Amino acid sequence: MISTRHIVTLENYLNPYYITGFSDAESCFHIVVAKGLKCRTGWEVQAKFEIHLHKKDRALLELIKVSLGGIGKIYSHDDYILYRVRTIEDLKVLIDHFDKYPLLSQKQADFLLFKRVVEILKDKSHLTADGLTKIVSIKAAMNKGLCDNLRESFPNITPVSRPVVNLSTIPDPHWLAGFAEGDGCVYVAIQKSSSYKINYRSSLKFQITQHTRDAELLKSIIEYLGCGRHVPCLDLDHGNFIVERFSDIHDKIIPFFDKYPFKGAKTPRQIIFWFR
Repeated sequence: MISTRHIVTLENYLNPYYITGFSDAESCFHIVVAKGLKCRTGWEVQAKFEIHLHKKDRALLELIKVSLGGIGKIYSHDDYILYRVRTIEDLKVLIDHFDKYPLLSQKQADFLLFKRVVEILKDKSHLTADGLTKIVSIKAAMNKGLCDNLRESFPNITPVSRPVVNLSTIPDPHWLAGFAEGDGCVYVAIQKSSSYKINYRSSLKFQITQHTRDAELLKSIIEYLGCGRHVPCLDLDHGNFIVERFSDIHDKIIPFFDKYPFKGAKTPRQIIFWFR
């Protein structure tokens, strides 16, 4: 149920590209294979789509749920909330969304593998030894692979080929708004500088961080916005898209997010106004 503090109307339903962009940043596609005594194969299989957020963003998850037709459930924990879609009927709606509005990051490969498992679950082939083996082979090719328990239980599994995701151009500004909502941040950097009387200088930075496998996606944002630079972290497994020139922030970043604002708890424009 939507909180009375956050009434959802047709005017503020989320753009479907925003949902995809946010999912590129924050979602997970899970295939769970666990011991199940009630299953004829001895193993239970579940396919789950999840988004974990801080509890302050509950209204955003409610809005995502409603914008997807009410599928899935929202669960509250101590300091975070979880949106989960796992029934076959709900997953069919979710898959239809991502077929129409594809993910742009390498997470698209996990989605395509996830989709194959859902097809196996739909025709109940997972209840056979052959179907179960196919699912484990698919899971082995997904982002986190197999846990130690599954590797021990299925020692002869060969992972299926992971789909190749070719970078496409950003299809819609709402995708970027959702993606930045998930993995972007605006902050004030304070650095020592002898050029200032107080020996410090401050500057605004807009940043989006991604795993190195999505470096080309970050570079495409530079072209799309006409500003910023890509900074790889050579000793880590991620890189950053960074905008720090004030004229770019003032003339490009602020106008973009004025037109395509964040929907959750992030308020970059307020921070920018404080800085000014």
